[in-house]
Amino acid sequence: MRPRPPVKGRGIFSGTGLIITCLAATLAALVFPIWSYADRSVTGPDLLNAQAVSTRYGPLSALDRDFVTKVRLAGLWELPAGQQAQLKGTTPAVRTAGQHLVDGHTFLDERVRGVAARLGLELPNEPSDQQKEWLGILNTSQGVDYDRQFANLLRLAHGRVFSVVAQVRASTRNSLVRALADDANTTVLDHIKVLEATGYVDYEALAREMAAANTPPATPSPAPPGPVADPAPAVPVTPSPSPSYPLPPPASSPPPRQTEDS
Repeated sequence: MRPRPPVKGRGIFSGTGLIITCLAATLAALVFPIWSYADRSVTGPDLLNAQAVSTRYGPLSALDRDFVTKVRLAGLWELPAGQQAQLKGTTPAVRTAGQHLVDGHTFLDERVRGVAARLGLELPNEPSDQQKEWLGILNTSQGVDYDRQFANLLRLAHGRVFSVVAQVRASTRNSLVRALADDANTTVLDHIKVLEATGYVDYEALAREMAAANTPPATPSPAPPGPVADPAPAVPVTPSPSPSYPLPPPASSPPPRQTEDS
């Protein structure tokens, strides 16, 4: 009796085995991207939550805390700059712009101190080094040079912060910060308009400064410290009370006169 020849094609390398192997490989290729995408989708929110502090008004991100600090810092130098412009400005439009700065930052400073107290955030009580430098320039300027320095320094500062306010308003999950961003947006836009109405804003120089600084939207780092249990109370800014003035139309202020040294 002849021995039976071995059966060919059995095992994983048989026709059926190859088909099963190919199907398994195809299934794995389809499933792996789903797992990978799911992992990535979880990582994003996890990273965001890692930078946020839980509050009763919603998560408070590092960007939110940075924004609250910037609102306070803006008032610490723009409010005294506005008071100074009411005294040193040589045109009604410059003095009116100063009045708008006083009114706007008196309101915003009260708002930001209230928000910080409810969120348990510490606030600075003096301007930054750059803001002190700007105030120094204004202190030593006189006449038309003062008007020009005032309009351009303040317009540059407001232009830089405008995109920060927009980013915070679009992304914050905290209701108090969202409301503060609404108020800041209205105030900053008003100040931009009255500064431009002075007729002294150098748009070419402004564009160069913005491009040189390369100021992208604000990022969460560096950020001020998060909420603390017993924050030190912020010292309020107390400007002298003064009436409000309406926004002057652009045509109310003619372009500044050219002088021999300008």
